[in-house]
Amino acid sequence: MLTRRQLRVKVMQCIYALTQSQDDSLKKQEKFLKVSIDNTYTLYLVMLSLLKELFAMAQNHVKHDTKKYVTTESDSYPDKEKFLKNQLLQQIVSNKLLTKELAKRKIGHWYLNADYVKIIYKAIVTSRLYSLYMSKEDSTYGEDKNLIIDLFREVIAPNDKLYEFFEDDELTWVDDIPLVNTFLLKMLKNAKTEQPESFFLPQLVKDQEDLDFASTLLTKTLLNNKMLENEIQAKTPNWDKDRIADIDAILLKMAICELLHFPSIPERVSINEYLEIAKEYSTPKSSIFINGILDKLVKEYKSEGKLKKTGRGLL
Repeated sequence: MLTRRQLRVKVMQCIYALTQSQDDSLKKQEKFLKVSIDNTYTLYLVMLSLLKELFAMAQNHVKHDTKKYVTTESDSYPDKEKFLKNQLLQQIVSNKLLTKELAKRKIGHWYLNADYVKIIYKAIVTSRLYSLYMSKEDSTYGEDKNLIIDLFREVIAPNDKLYEFFEDDELTWVDDIPLVNTFLLKMLKNAKTEQPESFFLPQLVKDQEDLDFASTLLTKTLLNNKMLENEIQAKTPNWDKDRIADIDAILLKMAICELLHFPSIPERVSINEYLEIAKEYSTPKSSIFINGILDKLVKEYKSEGKLKKTGRGLL
């Protein structure tokens, strides 16, 4: 789920939090990094659990639908329970491993915030996608899957109220929302009729090596802060330290640290990664500024024999 670039972003956020709070506790930042990484997976599970809650609400509405006295659009549907029979939705709802994981992590966000589920459910049942789907009596697995994918992409993910909820609930989720939404869509697209329950519980990172990379990058950047500042200052003599954006300074320190202390990662990989992060998280001209400094440093390190790279690096 989390690539090396996304792990770099997590480290950047930790260092930024430290500079804003002026708390130099390394242990606290290491803990913040671990929690931040783990929270990404929690958000993924929360989004999956939302689909379970929407199913439960649909189930409740169908039950009460038989007792109503006023005719509504749903009365014209050939099968009022069709949404409940959606095969992909059934796979998620009946997934015992997922249910167990939600209980283990004590994920009960929607139980305490049922109003948000109601908002999303209303948006779904009043959508064109839902109406077209329900107007047909039968559907294939592919059609069932396409409905859930389209509803997630067009109704659930873009919902402003849902975004506000995530923004208020967990600090690190704001940056994780696009990542988790994209990953969940990919999971839904790859779902098949005969799918093991573990399919919906992917690994958070590729392997332990990636987690070690993030932890080491954070530690080495913080412990070598003064040296890294001096390296930046030497290449920006006409710049006041306060004129360099906080994010730019952090990304430069991380990139220099990676150049010097991660021999298995090629310098071009490191530079490209930080330029892409700068484009997304800093000012429009940040990538040009960062690239200029790193380019000078790479040439200098090579001439001085400081840049020792071996093997192939991974993104």
